[in-house]
Amino acid sequence: MKRRIAVLALAALLVLSLAACGGKKADDTTIRVGATPAPHAAILEVAKELLAKEGYTLDIVEYDDYVTPNDSLEDGSLDANYFQHITYMNEFNVEHGTHMVSVAGIHYEPFGLYAGKTASLAELADGAQIAVPNDGTNEARALLLLEQEGLIKLKEGVGLSATKSDVAENPHDYEIIELAADQLPSRLQDVDMAVINGNYAIDAGLKVSDAVAVEAATGEAAEAYVNVLAVKEGNENNAGIQALVKALESEQVRTYIEETYDGAVVPLF
Repeated sequence: MKRRIAVLALAALLVLSLAACGGKKADDTTIRVGATPAPHAAILEVAKELLAKEGYTLDIVEYDDYVTPNDSLEDGSLDANYFQHITYMNEFNVEHGTHMVSVAGIHYEPFGLYAGKTASLAELADGAQIAVPNDGTNEARALLLLEQEGLIKLKEGVGLSATKSDVAENPHDYEIIELAADQLPSRLQDVDMAVINGNYAIDAGLKVSDAVAVEAATGEAAEAYVNVLAVKEGNENNAGIQALVKALESEQVRTYIEETYDGAVVPLF
């Protein structure tokens, strides 16, 4: 009887041990990544197929805002996220005490100035309403685009920290309206023009080729606004993360980006 009990106990321990090993293997081969729908989640779908061939399961979790996917990365709900540019990530770390790092710069999305009630820059009337994103770096980026087109002039040296209060010259008294980035496409017809983030423009069916002005895709802009694959500090060398980087930097992903987005998304690898 005692021998039978001992055998049963040993068998139970063996089953638990195998289950534990099986669970660890599943954890190690599943990569949970947060992303906004377009273009990030769509690009990840291409990487998903490549990762499957390497024995990894990519679990793509979609978000419609810029805060939750960072909070989820910090608390461990996600293994990585892919939705933000490097400047936004760095500022988020400072403001929220998070510990995100970039493991790869994947692409750049030129900002576009899109026509709403007014069809062209030449037709903009004095006092016209121009909407811009209301979050830190994206607002600065939008204002720099307006400056690039000669609509306003910013204070010397404000650069990526520019806000509406840093407009030094506004000869036509344009009304700059600050809105949440995800609201800009739906509010486009309520204003004369709007500067819209690349991913939200894509979601709304807007083409960068139709924009009345586009952010220059060289130098500082591409460097400051490269969209990154982010992880929590300390996880940079995780095998699954490195496999995901390899997949995202593949020729298959490059080809998909170039053939799908017609210049609205520019690969940087």
